[in-house]
Amino acid sequence: MARILIIGGGVSGLSAGIYGQISGHETVIFEQNHIAGGNLTGWSRGGYHIDNCIHWLTGTNPNTDTYKMWETLGALGGVEIVQAQSLFTYDRDGRRLSLWRDLDRCEREMLELSERDGKEIKSFFSAVRILQGMSGIALDTHEGKNTAAQKIKSLPLLYKYYSLSTGELARRFYHPLIREFITSFLGDDFGALALLFIYAHFCGENGGIPRGGSLGMATRMSERHKQLGGNLLTGKKVKKICTDGKRASSVILSDGSEYAADYVIVTTDPAVVFKELLDIPMPRKFARLYSDDSLMRFSAFHCAFSCDMPTVPFKSDIIFEIPCKFQMRLGAKNLVVREFSHEPSFSPEGKNILQSVIFCNEINSLEFIELKKNKAEYENVKLEIADIIEKIIVGKFPQMQGKLECIDVWTPATYKRYIDSEIGSFMSFALPKKRLPLRLNNRIDGVENVILATQWQQIPGGLPIAAGGGRIAIETVNAMERKHARHQPQTYKKIFSEA
Repeated sequence: MARILIIGGGVSGLSAGIYGQISGHETVIFEQNHIAGGNLTGWSRGGYHIDNCIHWLTGTNPNTDTYKMWETLGALGGVEIVQAQSLFTYDRDGRRLSLWRDLDRCEREMLELSERDGKEIKSFFSAVRILQGMSGIALDTHEGKNTAAQKIKSLPLLYKYYSLSTGELARRFYHPLIREFITSFLGDDFGALALLFIYAHFCGENGGIPRGGSLGMATRMSERHKQLGGNLLTGKKVKKICTDGKRASSVILSDGSEYAADYVIVTTDPAVVFKELLDIPMPRKFARLYSDDSLMRFSAFHCAFSCDMPTVPFKSDIIFEIPCKFQMRLGAKNLVVREFSHEPSFSPEGKNILQSVIFCNEINSLEFIELKKNKAEYENVKLEIADIIEKIIVGKFPQMQGKLECIDVWTPATYKRYIDSEIGSFMSFALPKKRLPLRLNNRIDGVENVILATQWQQIPGGLPIAAGGGRIAIETVNAMERKHARHQPQTYKKIFSEA
Protein backbone atom coordinates (compact mmCIF):
# COMPACT_ATOMS: atom_id res chain seq x y z
CA MET A 1 0.00 0.00 0.00
CA ALA A 2 1.37 3.41 -1.03
CA ARG A 3 0.71 6.68 0.74
CA ILE A 4 -0.70 9.14 -1.79
CA LEU A 5 -1.08 12.81 -0.97
CA ILE A 6 -3.59 14.60 -3.20
CA ILE A 7 -3.45 18.38 -3.57
CA GLY A 8 -6.94 19.70 -4.21
CA GLY A 9 -10.31 18.28 -3.22
CA GLY A 10 -12.22 19.11 -6.39
CA VAL A 11 -13.60 16.46 -8.72
CA SER A 12 -10.11 15.37 -9.86
CA GLY A 13 -8.88 15.05 -6.30
CA LEU A 14 -11.96 13.21 -5.04
CA SER A 15 -11.76 10.86 -8.02
CA ALA A 16 -8.08 10.13 -7.34
CA GLY A 17 -8.85 9.58 -3.67
CA ILE A 18 -11.71 7.17 -4.36
CA TYR A 19 -9.85 5.15 -6.99
CA GLY A 20 -6.77 5.18 -4.76
CA GLN A 21 -8.75 3.69 -1.88
CA ILE A 22 -10.32 1.09 -4.18
CA SER A 23 -6.77 0.19 -5.24
CA GLY A 24 -5.76 -0.48 -1.64
CA HIS A 25 -3.67 2.66 -1.10
CA GLU A 26 -3.82 5.23 1.68
CA THR A 27 -5.02 8.57 0.31
CA VAL A 28 -5.00 11.96 1.99
CA ILE A 29 -6.72 14.84 0.21
CA PHE A 30 -5.78 18.41 1.11
CA GLU A 31 -8.50 20.93 0.28
CA GLN A 32 -7.91 24.62 0.99
CA ASN A 33 -11.63 25.43 1.41
CA HIS A 34 -13.96 24.28 4.17
CA ILE A 35 -15.72 21.78 1.89
CA ALA A 36 -14.57 19.58 -0.98
CA GLY A 37 -15.86 19.81 -4.54
CA GLY A 38 -13.97 22.74 -6.05
CA ASN A 39 -16.12 24.16 -8.84
CA LEU A 40 -18.70 21.50 -8.05
CA THR A 41 -20.33 23.44 -5.26
CA GLY A 42 -23.28 25.52 -4.13
CA TRP A 43 -24.17 27.74 -1.18
CA SER A 44 -27.13 29.35 0.55
CA ARG A 45 -28.16 33.00 0.71
CA GLY A 46 -31.24 34.18 2.59
CA GLY A 47 -33.23 30.97 2.21
CA TYR A 48 -32.18 30.40 -1.43
CA HIS A 49 -29.66 27.88 -2.75
CA ILE A 50 -27.19 28.99 -5.42
CA ASP A 51 -25.85 26.25 -7.70
CA ASN A 52 -22.44 27.11 -9.15
CA CYS A 53 -21.69 24.31 -11.55
CA ILE A 54 -23.94 21.73 -13.18
CA HIS A 55 -25.88 22.97 -16.16
CA TRP A 56 -25.82 19.54 -17.74
CA LEU A 57 -23.69 16.53 -16.77
CA THR A 58 -22.15 14.31 -19.42
CA GLY A 59 -22.52 10.72 -18.28
CA THR A 60 -26.13 10.42 -17.11
CA ASN A 61 -27.00 7.75 -19.71
CA PRO A 62 -26.50 4.28 -18.14
CA ASN A 63 -25.25 2.95 -21.50
CA THR A 64 -22.06 5.04 -21.34
CA ASP A 65 -18.69 4.41 -19.72
CA THR A 66 -18.84 7.85 -18.10
CA TYR A 67 -22.02 6.84 -16.26
CA LYS A 68 -20.21 3.79 -14.91
CA MET A 69 -17.38 6.04 -13.74
CA TRP A 70 -19.83 8.35 -11.93
CA GLU A 71 -21.42 5.31 -10.30
CA THR A 72 -18.04 4.05 -9.08
CA LEU A 73 -17.32 7.51 -7.65
CA GLY A 74 -20.68 7.61 -5.85
CA ALA A 75 -21.50 10.83 -7.71
CA LEU A 76 -25.01 9.82 -8.76
CA GLY A 77 -25.87 7.88 -5.63
CA GLY A 78 -29.15 6.54 -6.98
CA VAL A 79 -30.76 9.99 -7.10
CA GLU A 80 -33.21 11.02 -9.82
CA ILE A 81 -31.66 12.40 -13.00
CA VAL A 82 -33.60 15.40 -14.27
CA GLN A 83 -33.72 15.53 -18.07
CA ALA A 84 -34.62 19.08 -19.11
CA GLN A 85 -36.83 19.60 -22.16
CA SER A 86 -34.33 22.06 -23.65
CA LEU A 87 -30.68 22.90 -23.14
CA PHE A 88 -31.20 26.58 -23.91
CA THR A 89 -33.50 28.97 -25.75
CA TYR A 90 -32.32 31.93 -27.80
CA ASP A 91 -34.69 34.89 -27.90
CA ARG A 92 -34.35 37.54 -30.61
CA ASP A 93 -36.95 40.30 -30.37
CA GLY A 94 -39.54 37.88 -29.03
CA ARG A 95 -38.85 35.13 -31.60
CA ARG A 96 -37.45 32.02 -29.94
CA LEU A 97 -35.50 28.98 -31.02
CA SER A 98 -34.73 26.20 -28.55
CA LEU A 99 -32.18 23.42 -28.47
CA TRP A 100 -34.76 20.78 -27.60
CA ARG A 101 -33.93 17.42 -26.12
CA ASP A 102 -36.27 16.06 -28.79
CA LEU A 103 -33.87 16.04 -31.75
CA ASP A 104 -36.60 15.58 -34.36
CA ARG A 105 -38.58 18.51 -32.95
CA CYS A 106 -35.59 20.83 -33.10
CA GLU A 107 -34.79 19.85 -36.68
CA ARG A 108 -38.41 20.25 -37.71
CA GLU A 109 -38.73 23.72 -36.16
CA MET A 110 -35.55 24.93 -37.84
CA LEU A 111 -36.71 23.62 -41.22
CA GLU A 112 -40.09 25.33 -40.76
CA LEU A 113 -38.29 28.54 -39.86
CA SER A 114 -36.04 28.61 -42.93
CA GLU A 115 -36.65 26.41 -45.95
CA ARG A 116 -33.71 28.12 -47.64
CA ASP A 117 -31.36 26.65 -45.00
CA GLY A 118 -32.74 23.13 -45.42
CA LYS A 119 -29.55 21.53 -46.72
CA GLU A 120 -27.39 22.99 -43.97
CA ILE A 121 -29.92 22.13 -41.26
CA LYS A 122 -30.13 18.49 -42.38
CA SER A 123 -26.34 18.27 -42.50
CA PHE A 124 -26.12 19.64 -38.94
CA PHE A 125 -28.57 17.12 -37.52
CA SER A 126 -27.04 14.23 -39.47
CA ALA A 127 -23.73 15.01 -37.79
CA VAL A 128 -25.40 15.13 -34.36
CA ARG A 129 -26.91 11.69 -34.93
CA ILE A 130 -23.55 10.33 -36.09
CA LEU A 131 -21.90 11.57 -32.89
CA GLN A 132 -24.65 9.92 -30.86
CA GLY A 133 -23.95 6.62 -32.59
CA MET A 134 -20.23 6.94 -31.94
CA SER A 135 -20.99 7.44 -28.25
CA GLY A 136 -23.49 4.56 -28.10
CA ILE A 137 -26.48 6.80 -27.29
CA ALA A 138 -28.31 6.91 -30.64
CA LEU A 139 -31.90 6.04 -31.61
CA ASP A 140 -35.03 6.43 -29.47
CA THR A 141 -33.62 3.96 -26.96
CA HIS A 142 -30.44 6.08 -26.55
CA GLU A 143 -28.30 2.96 -26.76
CA GLY A 144 -27.63 2.64 -30.50
CA LYS A 145 -24.04 2.36 -31.78
CA ASN A 146 -22.48 2.97 -35.18
CA THR A 147 -20.96 0.08 -37.04
CA ALA A 148 -17.36 0.29 -38.23
CA ALA A 149 -18.61 0.92 -41.79
CA GLN A 150 -20.89 3.73 -40.60
CA LYS A 151 -18.00 5.35 -38.73
CA ILE A 152 -15.80 5.37 -41.81
CA LYS A 153 -18.61 6.69 -44.00
CA SER A 154 -19.30 9.55 -41.58
CA LEU A 155 -15.74 10.90 -41.44
CA PRO A 156 -16.07 13.46 -44.30
CA LEU A 157 -19.15 15.04 -42.69
CA LEU A 158 -17.52 15.20 -39.25
CA TYR A 159 -14.38 16.69 -40.78
CA LYS A 160 -16.52 19.50 -42.16
CA TYR A 161 -17.51 20.55 -38.64
CA TYR A 162 -14.05 19.84 -37.24
CA SER A 163 -12.77 22.48 -39.70
CA LEU A 164 -15.31 25.16 -38.73
CA SER A 165 -15.60 27.52 -35.78
CA THR A 166 -19.07 28.19 -34.42
CA GLY A 167 -18.92 31.64 -36.03
CA GLU A 168 -18.03 30.15 -39.41
CA LEU A 169 -20.79 27.58 -39.03
CA ALA A 170 -23.32 30.32 -38.26
CA ARG A 171 -22.38 32.18 -41.44
CA ARG A 172 -23.37 29.16 -43.50
CA PHE A 173 -27.02 29.85 -42.62
CA TYR A 174 -29.20 32.55 -44.16
CA HIS A 175 -31.82 33.06 -41.46
CA PRO A 176 -30.64 35.63 -38.84
CA LEU A 177 -32.30 33.82 -35.92
CA ILE A 178 -30.52 30.57 -36.75
CA ARG A 179 -27.19 32.38 -37.23
CA GLU A 180 -27.43 34.02 -33.82
CA PHE A 181 -28.78 30.83 -32.23
CA ILE A 182 -25.66 28.90 -33.34
CA THR A 183 -23.22 31.34 -31.71
CA SER A 184 -25.31 32.34 -28.67
CA PHE A 185 -24.30 29.35 -26.55
CA LEU A 186 -20.53 29.07 -27.07
CA GLY A 187 -19.71 32.30 -28.86
CA ASP A 188 -17.93 32.62 -32.22
CA ASP A 189 -14.56 30.98 -31.55
CA PHE A 190 -15.30 27.48 -30.25
CA GLY A 191 -14.96 24.57 -32.63
CA ALA A 192 -18.30 23.76 -34.26
CA LEU A 193 -17.75 20.10 -33.42
CA ALA A 194 -17.88 21.02 -29.71
CA LEU A 195 -21.42 22.38 -30.13
CA LEU A 196 -22.50 19.25 -31.99
CA PHE A 197 -20.94 17.06 -29.31
CA ILE A 198 -22.81 18.88 -26.52
CA TYR A 199 -26.10 18.63 -28.38
CA ALA A 200 -25.59 14.96 -29.27
CA HIS A 201 -25.11 14.03 -25.61
CA PHE A 202 -27.92 16.22 -24.30
CA CYS A 203 -30.39 14.69 -26.78
CA GLY A 204 -29.07 11.20 -26.04
CA GLU A 205 -30.22 11.37 -22.38
CA ASN A 206 -26.55 11.83 -21.50
CA GLY A 207 -26.72 15.43 -20.27
CA GLY A 208 -29.12 15.40 -17.35
CA ILE A 209 -28.84 16.99 -13.90
CA PRO A 210 -28.60 14.79 -10.78
CA ARG A 211 -31.14 15.76 -8.14
CA GLY A 212 -29.54 17.99 -5.51
CA GLY A 213 -27.36 19.80 -8.03
CA SER A 214 -23.66 20.48 -7.70
CA LEU A 215 -23.29 20.49 -3.93
CA GLY A 216 -25.28 17.27 -3.63
CA MET A 217 -22.99 15.53 -6.10
CA ALA A 218 -19.83 16.79 -4.37
CA THR A 219 -21.17 15.66 -0.98
CA ARG A 220 -21.88 12.17 -2.29
CA MET A 221 -18.35 11.87 -3.70
CA SER A 222 -16.84 13.07 -0.41
CA GLU A 223 -18.88 10.49 1.49
CA ARG A 224 -17.79 7.75 -0.92
CA HIS A 225 -14.13 8.60 -0.26
CA LYS A 226 -14.73 8.58 3.50
CA GLN A 227 -16.61 5.27 3.41
CA LEU A 228 -13.65 3.68 1.61
CA GLY A 229 -11.34 4.81 4.40
CA GLY A 230 -9.87 7.89 2.75
CA ASN A 231 -8.78 10.97 4.68
CA LEU A 232 -10.07 14.38 3.56
CA LEU A 233 -8.52 17.39 5.29
CA THR A 234 -10.39 20.62 4.60
CA GLY A 235 -9.13 24.11 5.34
CA LYS A 236 -5.62 22.86 4.52
CA LYS A 237 -3.66 24.66 1.81
CA VAL A 238 -0.48 23.05 0.46
CA LYS A 239 2.33 25.57 0.21
CA LYS A 240 5.18 23.46 -1.20
CA ILE A 241 6.07 20.04 -2.56
CA CYS A 242 9.44 19.02 -1.10
CA THR A 243 11.75 16.98 -3.33
CA ASP A 244 14.72 14.80 -2.54
CA GLY A 245 16.64 14.23 -5.75
CA LYS A 246 14.17 13.06 -8.37
CA ARG A 247 11.40 12.16 -5.93
CA ALA A 248 8.91 14.15 -3.88
CA SER A 249 9.33 13.31 -0.22
CA SER A 250 6.61 15.39 1.45
CA VAL A 251 4.33 18.39 1.24
CA ILE A 252 4.34 21.42 3.53
CA LEU A 253 1.08 23.16 4.39
CA SER A 254 0.58 26.88 4.96
CA ASP A 255 0.26 26.20 8.70
CA GLY A 256 3.80 24.75 8.70
CA SER A 257 2.81 21.10 9.10
CA GLU A 258 4.52 18.51 6.91
CA TYR A 259 3.22 15.20 5.54
CA ALA A 260 5.40 12.42 4.12
CA ALA A 261 4.44 10.93 0.75
CA ASP A 262 5.14 7.97 -1.50
CA TYR A 263 3.31 9.79 -4.32
CA VAL A 264 1.87 13.27 -4.77
CA ILE A 265 -1.06 13.87 -7.11
CA VAL A 266 -1.61 17.51 -8.08
CA THR A 267 -5.02 18.58 -9.35
CA THR A 268 -4.61 22.36 -9.61
CA ASP A 269 -3.95 24.69 -12.54
CA PRO A 270 -0.43 23.97 -13.93
CA ALA A 271 0.11 27.73 -14.24
CA VAL A 272 -0.02 27.79 -10.43
CA VAL A 273 1.69 24.45 -9.79
CA PHE A 274 4.94 25.41 -11.50
CA LYS A 275 4.99 28.90 -10.03
CA GLU A 276 4.26 28.05 -6.42
CA LEU A 277 4.31 24.33 -5.55
CA LEU A 278 7.30 22.97 -7.47
CA ASP A 279 10.69 24.61 -7.98
CA ILE A 280 10.94 23.53 -11.61
CA PRO A 281 9.93 25.25 -14.86
CA MET A 282 6.57 24.48 -16.43
CA PRO A 283 7.02 21.51 -18.80
CA ARG A 284 7.08 22.47 -22.47
CA LYS A 285 3.92 20.49 -23.20
CA PHE A 286 1.98 22.86 -20.92
CA ALA A 287 3.95 25.98 -21.80
CA ARG A 288 2.90 25.45 -25.42
CA LEU A 289 -0.77 25.42 -24.39
CA TYR A 290 -0.58 28.61 -22.37
CA SER A 291 1.28 30.44 -25.14
CA ASP A 292 -0.91 29.18 -28.00
CA ASP A 293 -2.85 32.12 -29.45
CA SER A 294 -5.54 29.79 -30.78
CA LEU A 295 -6.42 28.64 -27.25
CA MET A 296 -8.49 30.86 -24.98
CA ARG A 297 -9.06 30.75 -21.26
CA PHE A 298 -12.28 32.21 -19.93
CA SER A 299 -14.29 32.79 -16.78
CA ALA A 300 -17.60 34.48 -15.98
CA PHE A 301 -19.41 37.15 -13.97
CA HIS A 302 -22.47 35.77 -12.17
CA CYS A 303 -25.42 37.28 -10.33
CA ALA A 304 -28.05 35.42 -8.34
CA PHE A 305 -31.50 37.00 -7.90
CA SER A 306 -34.38 36.01 -5.69
CA CYS A 307 -37.56 36.23 -7.75
CA ASP A 308 -40.86 36.87 -6.00
CA MET A 309 -42.90 34.98 -8.62
CA PRO A 310 -44.20 31.38 -8.54
CA THR A 311 -43.30 30.88 -12.22
CA VAL A 312 -41.08 32.68 -14.73
CA PRO A 313 -41.68 33.09 -18.51
CA PHE A 314 -39.01 30.62 -19.67
CA LYS A 315 -37.52 27.23 -18.85
CA SER A 316 -33.91 26.18 -18.28
CA ASP A 317 -31.57 28.78 -19.85
CA ILE A 318 -32.64 31.70 -21.96
CA ILE A 319 -30.09 33.71 -23.94
CA PHE A 320 -30.76 37.13 -25.44
CA GLU A 321 -28.84 40.13 -26.71
CA ILE A 322 -27.72 42.76 -24.22
CA PRO A 323 -28.92 46.27 -25.22
CA CYS A 324 -26.19 48.11 -27.13
CA LYS A 325 -25.82 50.81 -24.46
CA PHE A 326 -24.67 48.16 -21.96
CA GLN A 327 -22.55 45.90 -24.19
CA MET A 328 -19.30 47.82 -23.85
CA ARG A 329 -19.62 48.15 -20.06
CA LEU A 330 -20.33 44.43 -19.63
CA GLY A 331 -17.84 43.31 -22.29
CA ALA A 332 -20.36 40.92 -23.81
CA LYS A 333 -23.06 40.70 -26.47
CA ASN A 334 -25.37 38.13 -24.87
CA LEU A 335 -26.77 37.50 -21.40
CA VAL A 336 -27.58 34.00 -20.12
CA VAL A 337 -30.33 33.76 -17.49
CA ARG A 338 -30.99 30.42 -15.80
CA GLU A 339 -34.00 29.27 -13.78
CA PHE A 340 -34.17 26.32 -11.38
CA SER A 341 -37.77 25.12 -11.33
CA HIS A 342 -36.41 21.56 -11.58
CA GLU A 343 -35.16 21.97 -7.99
CA PRO A 344 -38.07 23.40 -5.92
CA SER A 345 -35.99 23.12 -2.74
CA PHE A 346 -33.62 25.82 -4.04
CA SER A 347 -36.24 28.53 -3.34
CA PRO A 348 -38.95 29.20 -0.74
CA GLU A 349 -42.42 28.08 -1.78
CA GLY A 350 -44.02 30.41 -4.32
CA LYS A 351 -40.70 31.98 -5.31
CA ASN A 352 -37.84 31.29 -7.71
CA ILE A 353 -34.13 31.86 -8.00
CA LEU A 354 -32.52 33.18 -11.19
CA GLN A 355 -28.84 33.22 -12.05
CA SER A 356 -27.26 35.30 -14.78
CA VAL A 357 -24.01 34.53 -16.57
CA ILE A 358 -21.76 36.85 -18.57
CA PHE A 359 -18.67 35.13 -19.96
CA CYS A 360 -15.35 36.95 -19.56
CA ASN A 361 -12.30 36.55 -21.78
CA GLU A 362 -8.81 36.34 -20.32
CA ILE A 363 -8.23 40.10 -20.36
CA ASN A 364 -11.52 40.91 -18.62
CA SER A 365 -10.93 38.15 -16.09
CA LEU A 366 -7.53 39.54 -15.16
CA GLU A 367 -9.07 43.01 -14.80
CA PHE A 368 -11.46 41.67 -12.15
CA ILE A 369 -8.58 39.94 -10.37
CA GLU A 370 -6.54 43.15 -10.34
CA LEU A 371 -9.57 45.17 -9.21
CA LYS A 372 -10.02 42.82 -6.23
CA LYS A 373 -6.90 44.36 -4.67
CA ASN A 374 -9.00 47.46 -3.96
CA LYS A 375 -11.86 45.94 -1.97
CA ALA A 376 -14.11 49.02 -1.90
CA GLU A 377 -13.82 49.64 -5.64
CA TYR A 378 -14.30 45.94 -6.39
CA GLU A 379 -17.53 45.84 -4.34
CA ASN A 380 -18.83 48.99 -6.05
CA VAL A 381 -18.20 47.53 -9.52
CA LYS A 382 -19.99 44.30 -8.56
CA LEU A 383 -23.03 46.26 -7.38
CA GLU A 384 -22.99 48.44 -10.48
CA ILE A 385 -22.92 45.46 -12.85
CA ALA A 386 -25.56 43.61 -10.85
CA ASP A 387 -27.81 46.69 -11.13
CA ILE A 388 -27.28 46.80 -14.90
CA ILE A 389 -28.08 43.10 -15.25
CA GLU A 390 -31.27 43.51 -13.22
CA LYS A 391 -32.32 46.37 -15.52
CA ILE A 392 -31.63 44.19 -18.58
CA ILE A 393 -33.70 41.29 -17.21
CA VAL A 394 -36.60 43.56 -16.28
CA GLY A 395 -36.36 45.22 -19.69
CA LYS A 396 -36.76 41.79 -21.29
CA PHE A 397 -39.43 40.60 -18.86
CA PRO A 398 -41.39 43.66 -17.61
CA GLN A 399 -43.54 41.44 -15.37
CA MET A 400 -40.44 41.03 -13.15
CA GLN A 401 -40.38 44.73 -12.27
CA GLY A 402 -40.09 44.99 -8.48
CA LYS A 403 -39.86 41.19 -8.17
CA LEU A 404 -36.06 40.75 -8.29
CA GLU A 405 -33.47 41.22 -5.57
CA CYS A 406 -29.76 40.52 -6.06
CA ILE A 407 -28.63 38.11 -3.34
CA ASP A 408 -25.08 37.35 -4.48
CA VAL A 409 -22.42 38.18 -7.07
CA TRP A 410 -19.28 36.23 -7.97
CA THR A 411 -16.56 37.01 -10.49
CA PRO A 412 -13.32 35.61 -12.00
CA ALA A 413 -11.60 36.94 -8.86
CA THR A 414 -13.90 34.71 -6.78
CA TYR A 415 -12.92 31.67 -8.81
CA LYS A 416 -9.22 32.53 -8.52
CA ARG A 417 -9.51 32.71 -4.74
CA TYR A 418 -11.65 29.61 -4.40
CA ILE A 419 -10.10 27.17 -6.89
CA ASP A 420 -6.66 28.75 -7.29
CA SER A 421 -6.66 28.97 -11.09
CA GLU A 422 -4.50 31.69 -12.59
CA ILE A 423 -7.21 33.76 -14.29
CA GLY A 424 -10.26 32.34 -12.52
CA SER A 425 -10.89 29.70 -15.19
CA PHE A 426 -13.48 27.13 -14.13
CA MET A 427 -12.69 25.04 -17.21
CA SER A 428 -9.39 24.79 -19.09
CA PHE A 429 -9.18 26.18 -22.63
CA ALA A 430 -11.94 26.79 -25.15
CA LEU A 431 -11.81 24.04 -27.79
CA PRO A 432 -11.09 25.75 -31.15
CA LYS A 433 -11.61 24.38 -34.64
CA LYS A 434 -9.15 21.84 -36.04
CA ARG A 435 -8.19 20.67 -32.57
CA LEU A 436 -8.82 17.26 -31.05
CA PRO A 437 -9.32 17.03 -27.26
CA LEU A 438 -6.28 14.83 -26.63
CA ARG A 439 -5.10 14.30 -23.07
CA LEU A 440 -1.55 15.30 -22.14
CA ASN A 441 0.64 12.83 -20.26
CA ASN A 442 0.36 13.18 -16.49
CA ARG A 443 4.07 12.69 -15.69
CA ILE A 444 6.57 15.45 -14.87
CA ASP A 445 10.13 15.08 -16.11
CA GLY A 446 12.59 15.24 -13.25
CA VAL A 447 10.14 14.32 -10.46
CA GLU A 448 9.11 10.73 -10.92
CA ASN A 449 6.47 10.37 -8.20
CA VAL A 450 4.53 13.64 -8.75
CA ILE A 451 1.55 13.02 -11.01
CA LEU A 452 -0.83 15.53 -12.57
CA ALA A 453 -4.59 15.03 -12.53
CA THR A 454 -5.93 18.32 -13.82
CA GLN A 455 -8.64 19.28 -16.27
CA TRP A 456 -6.01 21.45 -18.00
CA GLN A 457 -4.48 18.27 -19.44
CA GLN A 458 -7.38 17.91 -21.85
CA ILE A 459 -9.22 20.69 -23.67
CA PRO A 460 -11.86 21.92 -22.81
CA GLY A 461 -11.82 20.52 -19.27
CA GLY A 462 -15.02 19.99 -17.31
CA LEU A 463 -16.28 17.45 -14.79
CA PRO A 464 -15.89 14.15 -16.73
CA ILE A 465 -12.37 15.11 -17.86
CA ALA A 466 -11.46 16.06 -14.29
CA ALA A 467 -12.81 12.80 -12.88
CA GLY A 468 -11.09 10.79 -15.61
CA GLY A 469 -7.82 12.53 -14.77
CA GLY A 470 -8.07 11.36 -11.17
CA ARG A 471 -8.71 7.79 -12.25
CA ILE A 472 -5.82 7.81 -14.73
CA ALA A 473 -3.48 9.20 -12.06
CA ILE A 474 -4.20 6.16 -9.87
CA GLU A 475 -3.69 3.86 -12.86
CA THR A 476 -0.27 5.52 -13.24
CA VAL A 477 0.53 4.92 -9.58
CA ASN A 478 -0.49 1.28 -9.88
CA ALA A 479 1.70 0.79 -12.96
CA MET A 480 4.68 2.32 -11.14
CA GLU A 481 4.01 0.15 -8.10
CA ARG A 482 3.92 -3.01 -10.19
CA LYS A 483 7.11 -2.02 -11.95
CA HIS A 484 9.04 -1.37 -8.76
CA ALA A 485 7.11 -3.79 -6.50
CA ARG A 486 7.22 -1.23 -3.68
CA HIS A 487 3.94 -1.65 -1.88
CA GLN A 488 2.29 -4.62 -3.63
CA PRO A 489 -1.10 -3.12 -4.55
CA GLN A 490 -4.01 -5.17 -5.84
CA THR A 491 -3.97 -5.95 -9.55
CA TYR A 492 -5.07 -3.23 -11.97
CA LYS A 493 -7.53 -5.54 -13.72
CA LYS A 494 -9.35 -6.40 -10.51
CA ILE A 495 -9.44 -2.84 -9.21
CA PHE A 496 -10.90 -1.17 -12.26
CA SER A 497 -13.17 -3.92 -13.60
CA GLU A 498 -16.19 -2.10 -12.08
CA ALA A 499 -15.30 1.24 -13.71
